[in-house]
Amino acid sequence: MPRVSIIIPTYNRASFLPQAIQSVLKQTFKDFELIVIDDASDDSTPQVLAQFSKKLTAYRLPENRGVSAARNLGIERAQGEYIAFLDSDDQWKPEKLQTQMLWIQRNPEINACYTDEIWIRNGVRINPGKRYTKYDGWFLEKMLPLCFINPSSVLINREVFDEVGVFDESLPACEDYDLWLRINVRYPITLIPQKLIIKFGDHPDQLSHQFWGIDRFRVQALEKLLQNPWLKNEQRDLVIQTIQEKCKILAEGCYKRGKIMQGKSFEAISNRYA
Repeated sequence: MPRVSIIIPTYNRASFLPQAIQSVLKQTFKDFELIVIDDASDDSTPQVLAQFSKKLTAYRLPENRGVSAARNLGIERAQGEYIAFLDSDDQWKPEKLQTQMLWIQRNPEINACYTDEIWIRNGVRINPGKRYTKYDGWFLEKMLPLCFINPSSVLINREVFDEVGVFDESLPACEDYDLWLRINVRYPITLIPQKLIIKFGDHPDQLSHQFWGIDRFRVQALEKLLQNPWLKNEQRDLVIQTIQEKCKILAEGCYKRGKIMQGKSFEAISNRYA
């Protein structure tokens, strides 16, 4: 049984996928299995995977179901004690897994950890700014406004999923935000303050480019979070405040675009918690 199961979900990213796979195969930590979930790609992804057939296990979904379904299938098939994710357009530094496993070896109470990252936009390294500052431990209130944990950076004890659940397949976007909130209500998430992944952005198939008003999915996640039995009263107040703030902005945006009914629906959500 491998110590770590690495899951790469992919859809029509044949041009990125080989580099992502190679970054896993170059890891200094070797006790892992690599699982790639092809979310019914219609490009040359099957041919790319065939080139690596002896070094990974590939599964193909019969129809395109989204990144959450792909990751969840990977979790279901995984054999490792720990689960790591790598988006098919990102890459790992060679020491990424080794560093995380050493932290866990020294701190066996860790159930979830993540790392810092390098951002590349249009081939140029950029500074993500203070907005994406990383935090350590219990930081739910810091994560309510936006998601600053990259899925490619996490390493999670598989028992965590048994308790908090897996990715919500009903969310077209912000599915990672939803899961990190559920985890951090129950467990501290350890920050390893090293830039161990390379995040590539600004290509058109990213989820953030496919949907308008991405905060509407965060509102869905936050309303779910209010039902979480581990949520403390003071956290509940902050979640409600965040829902109201996001709904106000979403409503204003809808009205500016002439989407009156949608604007009223966001106002109604905000008023529900007044």
